[in-house]
Parts: sequence; structure tokens; C-alpha cells
Amino acid sequence: MEELMEILEDLRPDVDFEEEKALIDGGILDSFDIISLIAELNEAFDIEIKPSELVPKNFNSAEAIWALVDRLQNE
Repeated sequence: MEELMEILEDLRPDVDFEEEKALIDGGILDSFDIISLIAELNEAFDIEIKPSELVPKNFNSAEAIWALVDRLQNE
């Protein structure tokens, strides 16, 4: 989770990822942010985030993103 937080903070240092729970629904992360984030996650965690995973519930919070990463690493 620590590595994920570093990636998120590098991506958007202006966002409090520990507290924010509506990253997508609140319009905090835009499509460019998501594309950049997916590339970083795929490389850092050796996973492949498929288009079917690109739904708001997977990206609305750091916890949701971590749950996605964890699930994909264990598949």
C-alpha cells in the first residue's frame, strides 16, 4: 500500500489520498490521470488492468485501488 500511496502522491500531490473517497465520482482524477495511474500500477506491481476493470468503484479511493491491485496480483 505504501508504494501505491507514493505513486498516487507523485501523480497528484494536491490530493489527500488517505481521506478522499470520491476520486472518480467527485471529478478529482480525470481520464489522463487514470491512464497515467494504470500505466504506473501495471509496471510497479506487474499486473495488467483490463478495460473491464475501468469502473469508478475500482478507482474512487486508495483503498479501492489497492484492493484491485491485490486481487490482480493474486489471480
